[in-house]
Amino acid sequence: MSSSDFASILENSRLLDRLRKDQEEVLMEINKLHKKLQATPEVVEKPGDSSLSRLKTLYIQAKELSESEVTISNLLLSQLDTFLPSGLPGQQRRKIDCHDQKRKRMKSDSDISRHSPSMRSYIEACVNLKDEQVAARVTSDAEKDEWFVVKVINFDEKTREFEVLDEEPGDDEEGGGQRKYKLPATCIIPFPKRTDLSSTQEFPAGRHVLAVYPGTTALYKATVISTPRKRKSDEYLLEFDDDEEDGALPQRTVPFHKVVPLPEGHRQ
Repeated sequence: MSSSDFASILENSRLLDRLRKDQEEVLMEINKLHKKLQATPEVVEKPGDSSLSRLKTLYIQAKELSESEVTISNLLLSQLDTFLPSGLPGQQRRKIDCHDQKRKRMKSDSDISRHSPSMRSYIEACVNLKDEQVAARVTSDAEKDEWFVVKVINFDEKTREFEVLDEEPGDDEEGGGQRKYKLPATCIIPFPKRTDLSSTQEFPAGRHVLAVYPGTTALYKATVISTPRKRKSDEYLLEFDDDEEDGALPQRTVPFHKVVPLPEGHRQ
């Protein structure tokens, strides 16, 4: 583990701690208001009373903090998972048919300043993704998740949603042109900076990751065979699930900045 990797984990841990403290403060306010309304429920009928409006605002804050906690917790899990022993290999792999399935795939500073420090840091990180390419889960059904490379157009601070553009949708998609989506932060994974290999966390051999399949803008589950550091290059050597050819899995090279942690519970 490099010093930059460890520093990133510590910073995210501190952010998570601040989020939880903010949650405790909001929950205390909610409980106080609950007790007030239970003791004097008639107060809401008085002209000018804002108890219910205040309660709604607190519930919204609690929800936003909870969602941010999930996002940071998942990021920490991915970072820690990078340095832990690899799990068991994937189950039976099915062949990818690339020919039949051609898959290509935040607010002003004054607004942000009104939030708590932890929420402000989270929002600023989301805002800074504007015009960047990210991995996005644009569809999710009972059987599988589909991840594609998209461009971030905007981050809405109120709804906590990203507006993204799929610049190269597959031929099978209606219209055939570029498509826009509005997605929550839980459906977005930023790519590593392509200009900063030295400070990017490296996934060890045997680790399961999500990576852009060569020649497409679609991401699939893959297993790391060799790392950029070992190969003395800026590419991973990967084996993609469902990529069987003549009874074997071919090994493919993928740039490090097109490889991200495998989301927990990923279905393919």
